[in-house]
Amino acid sequence: MTAETTQPSPQSLSTSAARNLAATTKTVPQMLGITPRYLLRVLPWVELEAGVYRVNRRRGFIIGDGLISTSTGGDGQARVIAEDLREIGFLSQQDSPLLSTLAQGFVQHQVAPGELIVDADAPAGHLYVIAAGRAEKRAAGELGHDALVAVLGDGDFFDPHAWATDSPMPYRVKAVTACTVLSLDRRMLLELASREPALRAQLDALSFDGPADIEREQPIDLSAGHTGEPYLPQTFVDYEDSPREYELAVAQTVLKVHTRVSDIYNSSIDQVQAQLRLTAEALRERQEWEMINHPEFGLLNNIAPTQRVRTRRGAPTPDDLDELLTRVWKQPAFFLAHPRAIAAFGRECTRRGVPPQIVELFGSPFLTWRGVPLLPSDKLDLKGSASSAPGTTNILLMRVGEDKQGVVGLRPAKVPDEVEPGLSVRPMGVDLQAITSYLMTSYFLSAALVDDAIGVLQNVEVSNYYDYS
Repeated sequence: MTAETTQPSPQSLSTSAARNLAATTKTVPQMLGITPRYLLRVLPWVELEAGVYRVNRRRGFIIGDGLISTSTGGDGQARVIAEDLREIGFLSQQDSPLLSTLAQGFVQHQVAPGELIVDADAPAGHLYVIAAGRAEKRAAGELGHDALVAVLGDGDFFDPHAWATDSPMPYRVKAVTACTVLSLDRRMLLELASREPALRAQLDALSFDGPADIEREQPIDLSAGHTGEPYLPQTFVDYEDSPREYELAVAQTVLKVHTRVSDIYNSSIDQVQAQLRLTAEALRERQEWEMINHPEFGLLNNIAPTQRVRTRRGAPTPDDLDELLTRVWKQPAFFLAHPRAIAAFGRECTRRGVPPQIVELFGSPFLTWRGVPLLPSDKLDLKGSASSAPGTTNILLMRVGEDKQGVVGLRPAKVPDEVEPGLSVRPMGVDLQAITSYLMTSYFLSAALVDDAIGVLQNVEVSNYYDYS
């Protein structure tokens, strides 16, 4: 007998051999990119008989995005985009050559954090545009205290009325971070006005008593609180001449499956159905991204300037969300934010000792603020490279539903070969290579019926942490 230990002979069938006779339990194909897509789940959907949705509104005043954009050349100098000077009311109808001349007159300045850009009651000799950075607009309150009027960021400008009328600045502006500021001397404006009668007429029409509050819709004349038998005002409600029309957008792809695969590898999971299901998931994910980010119809790019709020210090604080609620205060439905932004808000609440309430929706817990749930969505992009700390994102707040003049989703009432609402799968036949093709199409859109149906908190930083030890 050798010193080596002999292995005992097997007394039963091994598990490895038994697997050859056993049926394998397997899952359907899994996909990392599938998200809950809460926006698509909570939006009320309007089903269109035709592919166009017209939003009729009371006549209002056309405005742009309220920002003056800048670009940076190879020399590192920021320059004003000339056409964006039309955001200033008295320049909105001026010719492009005049705007180009004004744009070339801006001078760049670097402002350190804490430095005053312009002081209150000082002569407004310059028009200022913030090319980069964050600043605070402050003024004396009713009781003499220092009041924060607004937070300014990239593209904001001040103060065109005081600049045009040579009035004192109504507030002071102080840099919070390092700022790149462009300024335009009033003397250039006056020089151009002396040569351009149209510009001169616009300047002469400006009130020197300060800009009046402009209504966002044409007024309806009414009388209230009167006594006796005065003549009542006569009025009517005017409508927009050219209401906006939303034409359904489309996301499409052609799915190809070889007949050999669908013929002999179809048990126990249907290969065609597995391919169709995962492709449909990808189409729905793309649909939600487009509804938020598309440059023309995306919700982020169709928010009125008055509905935009900038964070005071970068991280999303309860104060910032309160300010956003003042913009969408008529029956707000939900916040929509990147998961990192919701986590950052939670940290700010913890730091202040005001833990947000939890509500259960769709079988999951959600943070709320003032009773409004914060729904996560990774379609609100984080601006920043993979090699750096996460940058900034946005938080949306919206009211939803046609009956509430809110945000609605749009889809066709019925399409041929429909497998889900607004999603069709149309067989395209088998080609000469024995490959079966399926045309998959998703029709969709979103629309905000009035301006105050949606607001956004901009420049939300998500990388602020605290040491509680």
